Formats: sequence, structure tokens, C-alpha cells
Amino acid sequence: MTRTIDPNNTPPKDMHQYLLGAVSPRPIALISTIDEQGTPNLAPYSFYNAFSSNPPIVVFSSNRRLGDNTTKDTLYNVRKQGEVVVNAVSYDIVRQMTIASIEYPSDVSEFEKSGLTPIASEEVSPFRVKESPVQMECKVQEIIPLGDQGGAGHLIICKVLKIHVSEEVLDPDGKINPHKIDLMGRMGRAFYVRASGEAVMTIMQPVTQIGIGYQQLPISARQSNILTGNDLGRLSGIKKAPTKDDVLEIKLTDEIANLLQGENVIENLHRRAQIELSKEDVTLAAKLVWLAEEFK
Repeated sequence: MTRTIDPNNTPPKDMHQYLLGAVSPRPIALISTIDEQGTPNLAPYSFYNAFSSNPPIVVFSSNRRLGDNTTKDTLYNVRKQGEVVVNAVSYDIVRQMTIASIEYPSDVSEFEKSGLTPIASEEVSPFRVKESPVQMECKVQEIIPLGDQGGAGHLIICKVLKIHVSEEVLDPDGKINPHKIDLMGRMGRAFYVRASGEAVMTIMQPVTQIGIGYQQLPISARQSNILTGNDLGRLSGIKKAPTKDDVLEIKLTDEIANLLQGENVIENLHRRAQIELSKEDVTLAAKLVWLAEEFK
């Protein structure tokens, strides 16, 4: 069964939650701005992402409040000043970040309320968050309103002028290590996700290498009750199918020959292929899958 959601017949507060639950996890930008009186403002936004690397562009959306259709201090400040600092939210500061989401009066600094430390930027007026592992100083290029009702967003397009990265989150080659930076993501309702540890996986698929594609997989593989969509995706990405000689090579080994003697040969070979895929031996897994086709 599938539930179909029609935005035209769905209350905005419900539509909001369907979107946030479905489009997740989302990175969190802790946005720093400053008003005309010099009062710092700090607020988290999960309608946020990077959209270009040359020029370097990040975009976040400051939405109208669903209840009273008012706008936030961040939007007011970027309209007036045209500058922001985008601070990454790591696990170490996620609880302090949530304090910054409280709707304090405009003359109250969320830096003080959250206990986060403001430090001077080099290119813009808003402060950076010292505890954040990555701080991006940005110039606002454009603000695009998406509507005038509660829940409507304002896309704030920001050009990155300078990035500050903590040495503690870098590998020796200067690349950001996901386990060291330990970022947090936002999901629907009150759910968050920690993007480190076992939650992080490596998926290698060279985009310039032409894979054989799903339609070239053996029929027994495509109809398998054992192999999953992810398994078939791995096999679809190989550069070429195993040859008859490749298959014969493993067929003659004692270990594989034993699998061919019992019942459910195809399923046994597919299970063994899964084991090889889990060990990152896609080549051997492919040979097993093509061997299984001989027994359909």
C-alpha cells in the first residue's frame, strides 16, 4: 500500500513533516549573522547544502514561520548586511546548537545563551563559532523568496570567501575525515543522525568506467531470492562480464565443486557471491553469479 500526499489538500504543518521525514538526513548549517547594532545572531538551518565548487556556493533557506507567517532574525540580518558565516555542526556541539534554535528576542545573542564562543572573521562582519570544526565566511549573492505564506522559504545563495578547517579533523593528506569531523544531520521531527562510526560506509563506483548495467546480468541473478538490489547494483557496475574461462577456473576448485553437488545450487552460489561482495571481491562474486546461470 502507498499513501499519496497532495500538497493542495494537506495542511502546511503536515506537509512540512512529510518533506522533512522524506528528505533526510540533511546537513545542518549553524548560521551566524549580525544586525545594525552589532548584536550577533546564531541559528541552525537544515534546509542547507553546497551547490557549486567553482565558484564555491552554499545555499540555505530561511522559512516563514508556519504559525504566524513571520520571518526570522537571520533573514532580516542578511537582507541588511549581506554577510553570513556557515558553521558546521559536529556531535560535540549539537546540544548547544539546539539552544541556538530557541526564538530569543532580537537583542539577545544566541552565542551567550548557547555558550558557544564567537571569534572574529577575516572577510565578513559576523562572528565564527570557535567550537565548529569548519567555518565558512560568505557573501550573500541573492535572496530568492519562494512564497508569501507560512512555511515558504527564502533561498539565501552565499558565495564562500574563506573556509577555516580545524587541523584535528584532517587526515595526513589534508582531506576531511568523516569520523574525525563527526557531523550531525537532521531528520524528521526530533530525529537526528550522527555521521560517523558504523553509519559511514565507502561506496566506490568510478563514474568514468562504463558498467555493464543491470540488463546484462544473468537472468537467474535478476530473478534471485537471495541477491539484493544493492548486490545487483554492485554487479551492474563491473566493466565486463566474466568469460567462460573465468567461470571454468572457479568451477574446478574443490570448494566451489562442493557447492555444485548439493541441492539449491543457484541459491548456494548466490549466497557465496554475497559473502564475496561483503569482502569487496566483486570479481569473484561475478564469477559465482555467472556460474549459477548454468544451473537454471
